[in-house]
Amino acid sequence: MNPYPKLRTLLTIAALCATPALAQDTPAAQDGSQRYNPDFKVDIAWNRYYDYDQIVDLLKQIEAAHPDLVTLESLGKSLQGRDVWLAIANNPETGEDTDKPAMYIDGNIHGNEVQAAEVVLYSLWMLVESHGKNERLTELLDGASFYFVPVTNPDGRAWWFAQPNTSSSSRHNQRPVDNDRDGVSDEDGYDDLDGDGSITQMWRKRAGGPFKRSETDPRRFERVGPYELGDWEYLGSEGLDNDGDGRINEDAPFADDMNRNWPGDWQPNYAQFGAGPYPFSAPETFGIGQFVLSRPNIAAGQSYHNAGGMILRGPGDESRGNFYDRSDSQVYDHIAATGAQMLPYYRDMVIWSDLYGVHGGQVNWLAETLGILSFTNELWTNDKRYQGEGGRESEDQQWLWRDHMVFGTEFTEYTEYDHPEYGPILVGGTNRWSSRNTPPFLLEEEAHRNFAFTMYHARQMPLLRFGGVNIKELSPGLWQVDVAIRNERYIPTRLSVARRNNIGRNDLLHFEGEGAKVVTAGRVRDFTDKQMNEVRFEPERIQLSDGIGGMDQTIFRYLVNGEQGVTFTLRYEAEKAEDIERTFTLEPVDEPTPQPLGP
Repeated sequence: MNPYPKLRTLLTIAALCATPALAQDTPAAQDGSQRYNPDFKVDIAWNRYYDYDQIVDLLKQIEAAHPDLVTLESLGKSLQGRDVWLAIANNPETGEDTDKPAMYIDGNIHGNEVQAAEVVLYSLWMLVESHGKNERLTELLDGASFYFVPVTNPDGRAWWFAQPNTSSSSRHNQRPVDNDRDGVSDEDGYDDLDGDGSITQMWRKRAGGPFKRSETDPRRFERVGPYELGDWEYLGSEGLDNDGDGRINEDAPFADDMNRNWPGDWQPNYAQFGAGPYPFSAPETFGIGQFVLSRPNIAAGQSYHNAGGMILRGPGDESRGNFYDRSDSQVYDHIAATGAQMLPYYRDMVIWSDLYGVHGGQVNWLAETLGILSFTNELWTNDKRYQGEGGRESEDQQWLWRDHMVFGTEFTEYTEYDHPEYGPILVGGTNRWSSRNTPPFLLEEEAHRNFAFTMYHARQMPLLRFGGVNIKELSPGLWQVDVAIRNERYIPTRLSVARRNNIGRNDLLHFEGEGAKVVTAGRVRDFTDKQMNEVRFEPERIQLSDGIGGMDQTIFRYLVNGEQGVTFTLRYEAEKAEDIERTFTLEPVDEPTPQPLGP
C-alpha cells in the first residue's frame, strides 16, 4: 500500500539518475555489499505499507524460505473470521523453542496503528534472514526463541485499509455495538463525501463563526481572537445523519479497545471505555493469552503501537506501583535508557504518570500478572520531521512538511458539497496519512531502530553459567562443595514481582549422584563465608523464589558424604532461562572465580 504514489515516482526517477555515479566495483563497495546487503531469500520493500492479506502472504513467504527457523501457527480467528497469525522463530538444532528463554513481540492491536505490523514483520524477517550471516543475531537466535504476532487486530487493520478513515480510526475490533442505543448497530459511521478514500473535515461558512480563512493560504483555517468575529465553523469529520436521529457519525462500527481487554487490572466499560464485556472477551486477545500462558519460558515482552516516540513501561495505574520495586525498576531503567539512545527523539516513560491511566493493558498483564519484563513502544514522533527542533510544531512547519517533504500527499484540497443537514459546506483537509503513521520513506529506519532495541532487550534475557568451584575434604568422607551460578545478563531469572506474588515456578537446583549424599546445603555470600543460609528441607532440591539476579551470581554450599572420586551432577532449572547442568567429582578443586559481574 503506497500512500504517496507521486512521491514514489519522483524517488524512482531520482534513483535512476543517481545510479551511474555509484562506484560499484571498488573493493570498499564490494565489502560493503557483503557486510550490509546480504542476499535475502525474501525480498521485501520496507518503504511502503501492506494490508492484512499482504502481511499474511509475506509471513508465508518467510516461512517457506526459512522452514528450518520459522513456523506459522494460527492463534484463532478474529470476530470476522481472519486468522491471528503467530510466527515462531527458533533454531531447532540448538533446542526446542520451549526449552530456551523466549521473547513475545506483537503489534497492531489498534487497527489504525498500522506501522506496528510492519515493524514486527521486519523484526522477524531481519532476524531469520541474518541467521548464519550476522554473528550477533545468529548467536541470539541460537540461544533464544521468538514469538511474533504482527497483526493482533486483523479486522481493524483490514478496515483501516479498505474503508475511508481518519488517522485515528479505528483502534477497535469489529464487534457490532449499538453505540447510540437506538436498537440498530453500526448504522451511522463515517461517510467519504468527496471520494478521496479518507475521512477529512467539514467546514461551513457562518457569520460570527469562531474561524476565518487565512489571507495568505486559504487552506488554513485560523481561530479568531477573543474580540473578533469569524465567518467559518468546524463541523467535524465527514459524515451524514444516516439514521435520522439528528447526529452524525455517532454509531460507527467500532467496539472494543483490545488494549483494555487483558486480565491484569481489568476494569469494566463504565470505569474505562472500550474494555469489553469481560477480560479476554475478544477472541483475538483470548487466543494470544492462551498461547502466552502455555509458554512460561517467555522472559521478555514487546508491543508496538503509535504514535509519539515513547518507550513505555508499567504500571498502567498508580495503584499498581507496588508491582515495581527497586531491583526490577533498575533493570527497566537500564534497558529503556539504552533504548532512548538507539531511538532518537523517543522518551522513556511510565504509562500512568507520564501518559495516562490504563486498566487491562497488555503490557501490564505481561509484566504485573505474569512477571515478564515488558515494554510498549509508541512508534513515530513528529520531532523526526525536523531532526531535533523539539517542542510543538508551528503551523508553518506543518505546512512546510506537507508541501515540500511529502508533496501534498497528506492533504486533500477542499471541494464544495451540498450537505443534507448543513447545506453548502467545504470538505477536505488532512487525510488519514497526515499523522500518527511513519512516512513511507522513513519506515525502514523506524523499523530497524526498533528491531535493534528489541534485540537489545532480548539479549538481556537470563543467561546462566557455572562460575567458580571450590571442593575440599573437611574430614575423611565429608566434603565441602561450593559452586557459583552466574546470570550474565541484566534480566533476573525471576523478577521481584514474580517472587512477591508467587508467579510461576521457583527456580530449582538439583543435586544428583549415587554414592554422594547431601548432609546439608544452602547459600553463602562468598567462598570464604563461614556461615550458611541453610535449606531445612530437601537439600538435594533447593528452591529459589528469587532466582539469580541480573548480572549477579549466587554461591551454593553443600556438605556431602562420599568417597573421593565419586561423581555427582548439579542441574539448575529456571522457567525463563535455559537449564544448565555440570558433573563434578569429589576431589580437591580450587577453580578460579571468573571476573565479577556488573555493569
